[in-house]
Amino acid sequence: MNFLVIAQDLRVSGTSEGVVSRSFLAKLRMAYPDAVIDVLYLKNHNNDDQLELLPVNSIQSHKINLKPTFTVKWINRFTRRLFNISWYDKFIHKSYGKHMNALNHEKYDHVFIRSSGLKHETLLAAKDLPILKKAIINFHDPYPFFWYQGSLNELTGDELNRFHNMFKVVQQAKVCISTAKMMSEDLEFLYGSRKRFYTLPHQFSETVFDLTDIEHVRKKQKLVTLAYHGSIQFGRKIDVLLDAYDTLVRTNVQIKDNTEFVLRLGGGDVQRLREKYAGNNNIAVLGTLNFSNSSYEQKHIADINVILENGPFYCNILVGKAPFLASLNKPIFCVSPQRSELSNLIKNKKFIACGDDLDAVRLKLEALITDTIQTKENAKVFGDYFSDAYFKDTINNILNLS
Repeated sequence: MNFLVIAQDLRVSGTSEGVVSRSFLAKLRMAYPDAVIDVLYLKNHNNDDQLELLPVNSIQSHKINLKPTFTVKWINRFTRRLFNISWYDKFIHKSYGKHMNALNHEKYDHVFIRSSGLKHETLLAAKDLPILKKAIINFHDPYPFFWYQGSLNELTGDELNRFHNMFKVVQQAKVCISTAKMMSEDLEFLYGSRKRFYTLPHQFSETVFDLTDIEHVRKKQKLVTLAYHGSIQFGRKIDVLLDAYDTLVRTNVQIKDNTEFVLRLGGGDVQRLREKYAGNNNIAVLGTLNFSNSSYEQKHIADINVILENGPFYCNILVGKAPFLASLNKPIFCVSPQRSELSNLIKNKKFIACGDDLDAVRLKLEALITDTIQTKENAKVFGDYFSDAYFKDTINNILNLS
C-alpha cells in the first residue's frame, strides 16, 4: 500500500500540531509496517525538524515564503475593500498549491492532507487541484476562524469568502476527517451535511522525538506537583483553577505543606498571573520549555497534569496535549466548559470540572490532590481512546471509505 502525507507542521517543539503530525506518521507506520509512506512537507520556517526520526520512505520538503510582494499588497488593498476578497490569500494558496500539483498523486493508494495553524493553507491550496479528489483532508481546528470558540473575530466579508472557498474544498475532497467528535458534528452542520466528517483523534508516539535534552528541568520541591504546560488563550479558565488552588493552600494545611503548582505558560497574560498570585509560594508561574524538557517535567516531575479546554461556552476541539498526557498514565485534572469534547471522553468525572463553577473546581481538585498525596496510582483517564489498537481500527475504517 502506498501513502502520501502532505503536512504543514512537523516541528519537534513549539506547536502541538507538530507533535501530533509527527506522531500520526509513527502510528501510520505502526498500523502498516510494510507500506510506502512518502511525505510532502510544506513548511514556513527554517527550524531543524529532525526529519530523520520519522519512519517514512521519503520526505520532500519546501519552504513557503509568506511575505507578499509589493504587487500582491497593492492589489490586496483594492480587492478587500471592493470585493471582500483577499488577494494575499490567493498568493499564499498558490505558493502551497504549486508543490502539491507537481506531484504524481496517481501512484498512491491514499493521500492525506493535514492542516495546521488557524488558516488551513494546505486544504485551501488544494481547491480545484486533481489531487483533492483523491485526498483525505484533516481539520485540526474549525474553519474559518470566526467559528473557533474563544476567538474574537468578526464575521466579515473576508471570512464569508473564506468559508465559501472551504465549502468547495469539502465538496471536492474524497473524505473529510477531524480530530474531535464534536467538531466533526459541527462541521457537518456548518458545511451543509453534504459530506460526512469522520473522527480520527490526535496521536502521540515518543518514537519520533529526541527527548534527551533535560537541561532546563525544574526539580521537584514538594511531595505532589501539579503541572500545566500550555497557552492561556481562547477562553481557557486558568484564573478559576488558580483561585481554587489558592484557596486550598490557604485553608488546607496538608495541601499547603505537601503540594506545588508549576505552570509553564505561553501567551500575553503571564505577568498578570505572576502578580496576582505573588503571595502564594506554592504557585510557580514560569516560562515555556522546549518539548524535550517539558515532556520530562510532565512525565517525571508532575504527579497531576492539568488540561484547560477552550471556552467560554463549549469546546469542540481535542486539545493537542491530550494523547501525550494519556500516554503517561497519570491523573489529569481537566477544567472544561459544560459542553466539551473531553467531557464526553472522561468517564470518571473526578478528573474533570466545569470552569464556570469555582466551588466545583475547588472541591474536585481538593479530592484529587488528597488522593494523590495518600497514594500515587496510575490512572487511565481516557481509557483506550488513544491506544494503538483504537487508531488502527479507526484508520482502517476511514481507508475503507476512500
